[in-house]
Amino acid sequence: MDGASIIDDGFPATRLFNQGYSYTYDDVIFLPHYIDFPTEAVSLATKLTRHVALATPCVSSPMDTVTESSMAAAMASLGAIGIVHYNTPALNQAAFIRKAKSHKIPFTHEIVVKSPSDSILSSDDFSSAPCIFVTEFGDEKSKLLGTVKKSDWEKLDDKEVRVSEYMTKSSVSLPASYSFEDVAGYLAKDNLEFVPLVKKDGGEEIVNLVTSEDVDTINGFPKLGLPSLDSDGNFLVGAAIGTRDSDKERLEHLVKAGVNVVILDSSQGNSIYQIDMIKYVKRTYPELDLIGGNVVTAYQAQNLIQAGVDGLRVGMGSGSICTTQEVCAVGRGQAAAVYKVASIAAESGVPVIADGGISNSGHIVKALTLGASTVMMGGFLAGSSEAPGTYEYQGGRRVKKYRGMGSLEAMTKGSDARYLGDKAKLKIAQGVVGSVADKGSVLKFIPYTMQAVKQGFQDLGASSLQSAHDLLKSGVLRLEVRTGAAQVEGGVHGLVSYEKKSF
Repeated sequence: MDGASIIDDGFPATRLFNQGYSYTYDDVIFLPHYIDFPTEAVSLATKLTRHVALATPCVSSPMDTVTESSMAAAMASLGAIGIVHYNTPALNQAAFIRKAKSHKIPFTHEIVVKSPSDSILSSDDFSSAPCIFVTEFGDEKSKLLGTVKKSDWEKLDDKEVRVSEYMTKSSVSLPASYSFEDVAGYLAKDNLEFVPLVKKDGGEEIVNLVTSEDVDTINGFPKLGLPSLDSDGNFLVGAAIGTRDSDKERLEHLVKAGVNVVILDSSQGNSIYQIDMIKYVKRTYPELDLIGGNVVTAYQAQNLIQAGVDGLRVGMGSGSICTTQEVCAVGRGQAAAVYKVASIAAESGVPVIADGGISNSGHIVKALTLGASTVMMGGFLAGSSEAPGTYEYQGGRRVKKYRGMGSLEAMTKGSDARYLGDKAKLKIAQGVVGSVADKGSVLKFIPYTMQAVKQGFQDLGASSLQSAHDLLKSGVLRLEVRTGAAQVEGGVHGLVSYEKKSF
């Protein structure tokens, strides 16, 4: 802004966040700055950790109603990353990682396999798959002999007949290394309804399936940019572990599965248990990037940075299904937590993940501008088609279950270790079980959300995350606290009824 002096207006972050108030995202608002570039010039490229780069600053949370293989593949295809939960046996978690990394398609289908001598007695055998594959020995790793479409099976009079008597004989498959564009072209050329993707690694294993319907759907989605790939050209996939001795064995399975980054998952990360685990992981797997947390203070952050973490996860009690602040009386407003931790972490070059409290694109803009390098989302993604679970209807609305890892329901599956309560006789919940509305595919709404974030950065006069951080640190970007009335005024108000669509 040539020739114009900065007029003192609003508050610099250093002043606003040092008044003894615990602010969250809705409590504060940024004052607009100066625009001298188009929205298309905004880059959201960032660092997840010291050594892991992303084109899109989004991370899916390691929750059992948010991230398994389908979400991990979708997030990586968008230039982001998914962190697979560990509320499951170690071998299952490793299998989720292998499946997400076994192909280059932005989604995963359930693979159902039968042997030639098997019968299909119920439509439930198809599960969510459009077909059943018939292989020599009835598993994904044996020779493909044919397929059975659900529509063909439904026409059968005798459902007890062996599949070998009516299957469509076909050994057509494509290498799992094919891109989505390659597979789509093949389906169109040969006018096929679907094709299996096979990984050739000392044999043949069916790892995914692409249908012509998938192609039509994906082609209707906006394109976001470059996918997140590792040095071998496979999707980047992360995973969470705990701090128990058994997690050392779990980590070994994850490393063998090809995990690219690991999060130590704890509601309160500043503990001797996590610090000891950080030292073990960095000593045993020095090339593996490790994220510590959760933390909300500079003191907590400094302890984990000194222990050797490559990234920090910030947030305590700010998630929509988390009750830690209510139950334990500890935590911090998420805006204040992100600013305070990011300020100390920046001195050591450690990227920060803002975890929790994200309900809209404006929250993402605030988190990233306050110093975070990425945002981690749970409820924001939980209602998507890529999230684990099935849709159901409640009061006429299509929803999916979403539960906190501190809920009693999740704790019975093993997540109580996250709250240092796995050895306690009395289990105290720090989360709830609920449901979230169907949001469709992340492959559609994440690109639209990121476009809104770019427009927010343009209004701030920041063409990149680093630019936003520099403007905040220099005091050029100013903030104010919003009163309750100002928050109401800043949203939709004064209407008898309305329909709210973001895209």
